[in-house]
Amino acid sequence: MSLALREMWAKGAPAFDGHERVVLAEHPESGLRAIIALHNTSRGPAFGGCRMRPYRDLAEALDDALRLSRAMTYKSAICELPFGGGKAVIVGDPRTDKTPALLHAMGRVVDALAGAFLVAEDLGTSLRDMAAMRAVSAHVRGVADADGAPTPATAYGVFMALKAALAHRFGTADIAGRTVAVQGLGSVGARLCGYLAAAGATLVVADIDPAAVARVVAKHPARPVDPDSIIAVPADVFAPCALGGVIDRRAVARLGAPIVVGAANNQLAAPELAEQLADAGIVWVPDYLANAGGVIDVAHEGPGYDPRAVLAACERLYDITGHVLDRAAAEGATPSRIADRLAEQRFTRAPRRRVA
Repeated sequence: MSLALREMWAKGAPAFDGHERVVLAEHPESGLRAIIALHNTSRGPAFGGCRMRPYRDLAEALDDALRLSRAMTYKSAICELPFGGGKAVIVGDPRTDKTPALLHAMGRVVDALAGAFLVAEDLGTSLRDMAAMRAVSAHVRGVADADGAPTPATAYGVFMALKAALAHRFGTADIAGRTVAVQGLGSVGARLCGYLAAAGATLVVADIDPAAVARVVAKHPARPVDPDSIIAVPADVFAPCALGGVIDRRAVARLGAPIVVGAANNQLAAPELAEQLADAGIVWVPDYLANAGGVIDVAHEGPGYDPRAVLAACERLYDITGHVLDRAAAEGATPSRIADRLAEQRFTRAPRRRVA
């Protein structure tokens, strides 16, 4: 059986937000079952990661794709980048279900969208996986650093947003002596720990993978704690860098830090929690702003790519974050409302298009 692509009916889904296209892709021979959601392409082709997780069902996968693709639209818009928002999610366990055949099939899916979607690595996929997909599609992105790891742009962008949040809350961006609790020590979380340690922060770290904790503790002075308790650790900043949904009603009451800024997507379990954080006096930097370094990196890909120029561009996130937080305080609004408003001024809604 050949690769099958068909448009999904997603208007009834809770996370649907006027998405332009939602495509279900299936390739039984390789076991591929994926959803690609294109939220908005008014600024340019939709860009987003390819996530692979053992979703319970297609409804859960669809919800993830819709929420993440919307965030990508806002992320690109608030940074004034020439991209829209998209996301690909593969239903499967990356540890057991990922094969070269599956990755090639996914690359063919991306290629079938004819440049409307640009894809890079995400949770459950790697730069090596992107290389496999790039063999069959020119619309795959992702640049490795000298060690073969993802470039540090996302972590550096979070570092810039964190400094801006400190300046807003405490009147100085100086990190020396500040305690930062980092939840999630994957590529981005571990890199963030490096920037924080170099700046003199006291680190408290946690991850469900003991090996990830051991690697960070071996490189930096850091105190490991149980993953379930790190959110309550007394700190100046809580940095969620693992899965989303970590901030729910119970977490707001347990938070041990007055600032939340991290790399995780969809950190709030529900949108109204932004109001609860503000009411509790907690400064929250919207996740799609804090983790925008990755899309800034993609905007620089091509001939003459310079990692130093990418990091310099990521420094803009300090000013953007500071502007959002200051304006939110002045207007009595949540940072997410201000950030959304700024982003929405920079993209337009388009009629929903059908898959060719």
